[in-house]
This record gives sequence, C-alpha cells and structure tokens, in this order.
Amino acid sequence: MNLAIDTLIETRASTTRYQAGRELPTAVIRQLVQLATRAPSAYNLQNWKFVAVHSAAAKARLHAQAYEQRQVLDASVTFIICGTLAAHRGLAQALQPSLDVGILPQRTLDGWVATASESHAGNPQLQRDEALRSASLAAMTLMLAAQGMGLASGAMSGFDSAGVAGAFGLTADELPVMLVTVGYPDAGNWPQKLRKPLAEVLAFA
Repeated sequence: MNLAIDTLIETRASTTRYQAGRELPTAVIRQLVQLATRAPSAYNLQNWKFVAVHSAAAKARLHAQAYEQRQVLDASVTFIICGTLAAHRGLAQALQPSLDVGILPQRTLDGWVATASESHAGNPQLQRDEALRSASLAAMTLMLAAQGMGLASGAMSGFDSAGVAGAFGLTADELPVMLVTVGYPDAGNWPQKLRKPLAEVLAFA
C-alpha cells in the first residue's frame, strides 16, 4: 500500500486494541526497522537500538514490565526503542560507509568525530538528550512506515524502564525510550483525536 505522506500523517491514530494472534513475518519486522533507521540523528550517530518483541514468551516478559497493558500481548510485535548513550565512541565506524561511497569526505568525517567527541565525552546529559531525540525520531518514522504498510501502531511510555532493561538484557548504554506496538487493529479504537488550532501552536519569527 502506497499513501501520500500527508494522508499517512492525517490518518495515523494511536492504537490500543489489536487482533490477537495475528503475526507479522520476520521480513516485515526487518523492513519496519530498516525504514526507521532512515530517521535523522546528530552527526548521523544512529544512536538507537530496536528490540522486536514478538514471541509469546517475550511478550509475557514485556507485559509484566508494561503495567500489564493488554496491547503488548495482542499486537503482532512491540518494539522496545532504545537510545544509545556514549554513541560518539562509535561515530567513526557509523560514518565509514558514507565515506566509502563518497558521500562524506575524510576531512568532514574527522571533523564530526572530533566535535562530537569533544562535546559528548564527559557530558552524560547531552548523551541522554541525543539518545532521547534520536530514538523518538526513529519511533515516529517506524509508525509512519507501519501506517504505509496498512498496519496500526501505538506509542507507549507506560513501562518500568529498569525492569525492561533487566528483562531484555539491555546494557547500561541502552536506554529504553518508548515502546511501539504494531499490528492489525481490532474494533473499538478511536480515530485520530483533534489537535489544537494552528494559531495556538505556530509563531512566525
């Protein structure tokens, strides 16, 4: 299914009720994450990680850490979207493919690595801020990708972060930012709720 981007945005709704028992092929899960990684990140840090929770056992573990919210069990897959801390340490490696194909010159790569290392090293607040930004951008990109495939999605902030990290073996540098459920919607979901008037949220400078 191919929809114009404005239609995708206008029709996407936060889904909490899914058709239980409907699975997504691994190839579709991979495609969703592949598209999510096209989101932007500072210096192209790509400071994110995705855990695709789709087996019954893994869903049960996540359900316990997500305050037993039913959609975690019923959705085809729930992504634990993490932002990675200390990502500046791996920036040269992350940028190398762009250097290899001629997108970035060596001078730019070296400059970005030096600047990111100087600003991020010893600055846990900046590392956390960038991790939150990047993971959030990736999450929204994933939800729009799901919408374009005819799937429903919902972002969830209601979970025990430390519990999720422990239950899924995340490292200290992998920060769970949000959960995103994806699957086939069941009856009873609300349509997209109305937004504030543009005049209340837009200012020109």
